[in-house]
Amino acid sequence: MAKKEECPKGTPAWMATYSDMVTLLLTFFVLLLSMSNISPGKFQQTAAGLRLAFGGSPPSVLMGGRSINKEPLISAKKGVYRELIKLMADPKYKGKITVKETKEGILVTLQDMVFFNPGSAKLTKQAKEILKKIGVIIIEHTANKLVIYGYTDDTPLPATSIYASNWHLGAARAASVARFFAVELRKIREVERLADIRAGNFDIDFYYNPDRFIPVGVGDKAILKEKKQLDQWRETAIAIVRSKFRRGEITKQQWENEITKIDGEYNRKLQELRLKYRKIDILIKNETM
Repeated sequence: MAKKEECPKGTPAWMATYSDMVTLLLTFFVLLLSMSNISPGKFQQTAAGLRLAFGGSPPSVLMGGRSINKEPLISAKKGVYRELIKLMADPKYKGKITVKETKEGILVTLQDMVFFNPGSAKLTKQAKEILKKIGVIIIEHTANKLVIYGYTDDTPLPATSIYASNWHLGAARAASVARFFAVELRKIREVERLADIRAGNFDIDFYYNPDRFIPVGVGDKAILKEKKQLDQWRETAIAIVRSKFRRGEITKQQWENEITKIDGEYNRKLQELRLKYRKIDILIKNETM
């Protein structure tokens, strides 16, 4: 009868090599995870789906106005566009809302309204009304960061102003909009969606997280760039008329009439420019996947 061979003591050589390989793979995947950006929208959708599945309910509940089989991100932006277009079609807001897709994300511009009184960063009642409607759409239908740009025109601030410059005022205006979203609108929606919140179907802390709102003060920097071009147009137009007068091509009366016409056109365009910057820009930033 052949003698049985005894197994050598200790870990077999193949097992040590296998363990090293598994450890290296684990380290590799941990490294990949640490270098990635977790999508909060996808994370919440997954968590909600698991919660409903283990609770015995079908995954058909709406999360932030969207079915949980669609992440509430701007990458699935058809729903956001649809809701914004509905609002834009409202006669009350026609011409006051524009939507533009940029490299950074979707830019929503609110314009042609009195959002703030001159020299003030306090939102008017009219401003809060439209911001509520816009906010519900872009806050609860997306999980993206929202960058809010605050503007002013070129009018110098009075000596009694609490703001050191129009740049400071623009920053305060952007911050007022951010605070309205994070605090005032949140309180309103807590009441309006109380049933969804209690049922666990709407996470208001997630959507109205203050970290989502990024105020940026533009102030008068943007309008001054355009005003510089307008000033150059006026100077050029006056120089042309002056040359004609010096060469005797027009009379003094014609000269004065032309200057009056140029100044009138200048003031009209300046007023249009100032109205153009009576606005609020909200950028729904593209999410880095």
